[in-house]
Amino acid sequence: MHELTTRRQVEFSDTDLGGIVHFSRFFVFMETAEDEFLRALGGSFVFTHEGRSGGWPKVEASCQYLSPARYGDLLEVHLEVRKVTRSTVTYDIVFSRGETVVARGKTTSVCCAVRPDGGFESIAIPAPLAGRLRPAPG
Repeated sequence: MHELTTRRQVEFSDTDLGGIVHFSRFFVFMETAEDEFLRALGGSFVFTHEGRSGGWPKVEASCQYLSPARYGDLLEVHLEVRKVTRSTVTYDIVFSRGETVVARGKTTSVCCAVRPDGGFESIAIPAPLAGRLRPAPG
């Protein structure tokens, strides 16, 4: 699987004083779409690896804002897998309201396990999940 499309209704708490979606909320929307995508593949943001807790911290995140979104807007969130390595997944995310592209984002998450000292170490994406992650064509 290489993509997921979901919808997100803009809530009051997503907006700033001007009634426009606050720029930081797009990062929450991107992470929510990624979580939904991993769940659709049978994975999760939180997992156990060899008896240790694991997760997907971000190592890169960016967003380009093209048109304001406002309270009550229904946004379509389209996530595509752009690149998969041994331990990372890079996603492109497009936010649309009808025919209008509102924003374009990009994130890279690294598959990690928690070390005994509380730090993180990158690990290979677990085989069952890795076998289902495919970059979008092109």
